[in-house]
Amino acid sequence: MTRTRAFASALFTAAALLGAGVAPASAQTSAAATSCYGGAKTLTYHYQAAAKEYGTYTTSSRCNDINLRLITDEPGVFLDACVVFVDHTTKCNNGDAYTTHGTEWGTVATDVKDGTHFVLRIHAYDTDAQNVTFQIAY
Repeated sequence: MTRTRAFASALFTAAALLGAGVAPASAQTSAAATSCYGGAKTLTYHYQAAAKEYGTYTTSSRCNDINLRLITDEPGVFLDACVVFVDHTTKCNNGDAYTTHGTEWGTVATDVKDGTHFVLRIHAYDTDAQNVTFQIAY
């Protein structure tokens, strides 16, 4: 009998939460990602030998990370990226290292505090990256 009451109580609680409009954790995570990426900026990289800087940008509460993805979907085209936290340094994050990015969202910097000023530094992975449209979300 106790087991039946516990099960009934759990069902009642679940029904109450659903009725109150509380979304499951997976839906909440998806909504957070949508709002982060929904505010993405679209930019274009034109090939050059030296790295190119974009910004200065300021992080917000919309995203916890600084994210990048390519919109240009050409096989073998990638961009290398890093961020420079301009109030503190002139070097890239992550030990002054670049990370390579393609068409899937990827993280350039993680756990960045709201209100942080940064510049996005991009260079071509190789000479195939002539005119590449990409997005950043932060």
